[in-house]
Amino acid sequence: MALMQVDFFSETLGMACQANVILPQKEQGIGVEGSASAEKYPVLWLLHGASDDHTIWLRRTSIERYVANMGLAVVMPNAHLSSYSNMVHGPKYFDFLTEELPRIMREFFPLSDKREDNYVCGLSMGGYGSMKLGLSCPDKYSAIGCFSAGNFVMRPRNNQPRPKRTSGGLSRNIAVFGTDDMQDLIGNPEYDHFAMVEKARAEGKAIPRIFHACGTDDFLIANARQTAEWFKAQPDVDYEYHEGPGIHSWDFWDTWIQHYLRWLRQGK
Repeated sequence: MALMQVDFFSETLGMACQANVILPQKEQGIGVEGSASAEKYPVLWLLHGASDDHTIWLRRTSIERYVANMGLAVVMPNAHLSSYSNMVHGPKYFDFLTEELPRIMREFFPLSDKREDNYVCGLSMGGYGSMKLGLSCPDKYSAIGCFSAGNFVMRPRNNQPRPKRTSGGLSRNIAVFGTDDMQDLIGNPEYDHFAMVEKARAEGKAIPRIFHACGTDDFLIANARQTAEWFKAQPDVDYEYHEGPGIHSWDFWDTWIQHYLRWLRQGK
């Protein structure tokens, strides 16, 4: 594989940005099977979690080795603490990630713009982001991977308040969503995954296939299970949910990114 760190300017964000990019290579050297070259490569847009950045998948997993024989490019952008959204009090990361970033990366590299060749996946905040990008732009992505996350816009159960998240003294929920109570956003197709599906249906758009996994001891397991319960009840959504031993950690994500890549290969 060819590995590149790309530093570039974003007009949407108004600042310099970073992304790591893996491109297929036929000859890999000892111990790794390469893949044939192609005019345009299918691409996985791989998203990081809240405490991390564009380097984390390379540092915590062997993602480069996992995709070596798949003929698959991987783009790992830095989205900071945006929740992959157009922030109420901050830059428009959703527009950057779904419009400007793909255009720039395709100008730099031979990446396919076909829906069937574009997949999005992420963990934790990036899991929410992968569902958001895929469900909000179902014409751009054919498959979604979501690890250790679900719909942040949780339906109320047992009168349990949603915990507040802070960053630098400011509530991150307020910075991103404009509220500390995510139930304020129920039914809003900009933030609520369920509303995103309903909006796509109303527009006659096909929903991407979804692969969803969470550890049984993850602190977000209730979130994931409520999300899974809703999606399993949707007859027109190709949705697959898994639970396995693990907490909110890289031991779990390193294992399940491999399952997701096999699932992508089987789907192709």
